[in-house]
Amino acid sequence: MADTLLKHTIKTASTLAAFTLVGTAILAYIFMITRAPIEASEAEARLALFSQILPHHVYDNDLLKTELLIPPNQLLGNRIASKANIAKLGNEPVGVILEAIAHDGYAGDIKLLIAIRADGSISGVRVLAHKETPGLGDYIDIERDDWITQFSNESLAKTAAKDWAVVKDGGKFEYMAGATITPRAIVKAVAKALQFFNENKARLLENNTADNTLQGKDGT
Repeated sequence: MADTLLKHTIKTASTLAAFTLVGTAILAYIFMITRAPIEASEAEARLALFSQILPHHVYDNDLLKTELLIPPNQLLGNRIASKANIAKLGNEPVGVILEAIAHDGYAGDIKLLIAIRADGSISGVRVLAHKETPGLGDYIDIERDDWITQFSNESLAKTAAKDWAVVKDGGKFEYMAGATITPRAIVKAVAKALQFFNENKARLLENNTADNTLQGKDGT
């Protein structure tokens, strides 16, 4: 009886192990053959977003191959390392595209891409992802409204710190009635990203570290 039970257990375990091995092999094969197309698709989508906020004629380098890793930083709101893509023309840096996160949106995080010229002015801002209320808070999406374009050509030099707020709060930026939290969060995040750029401009535009990670006290 004991021998029969032992044989049954071994047979069952062997069958499960075989299925696990085959299943893992299949998943690994699928991952291997789909990895390159997925990465190419992601790169194409990212470049398409870049083109919306930084015109092609202002740079001549490969943005996807000219990037720095930004360690978690309060001004950018990134809790894990994020990317900064450096734009160059004739090998001279002309701007940077930063990723930033506003954690105080109405429905949570709002992820942003912010292109900043070397002189500290904004070339463009786009919302990468958000969970704001459909029909009310989603006007921040360029596909539904041009609200986000009001940041173009703004800078900390052009607009005083007290004016980096929505009109309702005494600032200069427009908002939609009934949905103040969302634009308030984005205005604050964009202003903080500009502050990050100003504080790290030299290292962002001239960083030549071997591991392509922004170094220094502000990047730690």
